Amino acid sequence: MTSAFDLTGRVALVTGSSRGIGLALAAGLAEAGATLVLNGMDEHRLKASRDALAARFGEDRVAARAFDIVDEDAVAQALTSIEADLGAIDVLVNNAGVQHREPLVDVSLQDWRRVLDTNLTGAFVVGRQTALRMLPRHAGKIINICSVQTDLARPTIGPYTAAKGALRNLTRAMTAEWAGEGLQINGVAPGYIHTEMTQNLVDDEAFNSWILGRTPARRWGTVADVVGPVVWLASSASDYVNGQVVFVDGGMTAVV
Repeated sequence: MTSAFDLTGRVALVTGSSRGIGLALAAGLAEAGATLVLNGMDEHRLKASRDALAARFGEDRVAARAFDIVDEDAVAQALTSIEADLGAIDVLVNNAGVQHREPLVDVSLQDWRRVLDTNLTGAFVVGRQTALRMLPRHAGKIINICSVQTDLARPTIGPYTAAKGALRNLTRAMTAEWAGEGLQINGVAPGYIHTEMTQNLVDDEAFNSWILGRTPARRWGTVADVVGPVVWLASSASDYVNGQVVFVDGGMTAVV
C-alpha cells in the first residue's frame, strides 16, 4: 500500500530555502519523495545548497531559482520556468522571512515595510501566483510558515509579530477563497528552534533559561521537529485539513 505521506512525483517549491529551517524543510520533503525547487536571493549560497541536496537526492530532483518574492513579475516568470522544466507545482511552502529587533517607537517606516513585505506580502504574492496555476487543476497544497509570534508578542519584535499574526489570517482568507476548488492552505507555527541563526540566543544564558522555563517540553525545538508537520500538510494525508495553523512549539502557546 502506498503511504498517504508519500510525495513521490510531486513538485515542491520552498521559498527562503538556501539555509536554516527552509533548507531543512526542503530536505524533509525530498526524503518523502518530492522534487524540490529551492529559492533565495543569494545566488552563491543558493547554488551551494542546491548542489548539496542534489548530491543526496539526485540531480534531476533538485532545482533552484533566485527571485525576489515581492516582485510579482519576477515570481510569475520563475513559476512559469519551473513548471516548464519540472511540471506543475504541487506544493508551495512560504518560508521566506526576516527579523528586525528594535522598540516600536524607534522602528523606521522603511524597516517596518521591509519586515511586512518579506514575511507577509511575499507569502501573498507567491501564494497568489502559485494558486493561479493550481486552481485550474483543482489541486495543490500551500503551507505558510508562521511562528509562535502568530499568537504571542515580545518586546522589540513588533513588525515581525504583526506580520506573523496577519499571516494566519491570510491563510484563512486563502482557504475561504480557494478550498472549494480543491486546494488546501494551512500554516505551521514553529516555536523557538535551535539553528545557526538562533545560536546567539541559545548562548545567552538568561534567554536560554527563559525559553526552557517557558516551554513545557523544557527544550528548544529542532528543525527535524518542524519537518514532520510540513510533510503531513504537503501530503494526501491532510486532504481535509484547511485553514489551520499547527503550532510546533513544545507547548509554549498552550500555557501561561
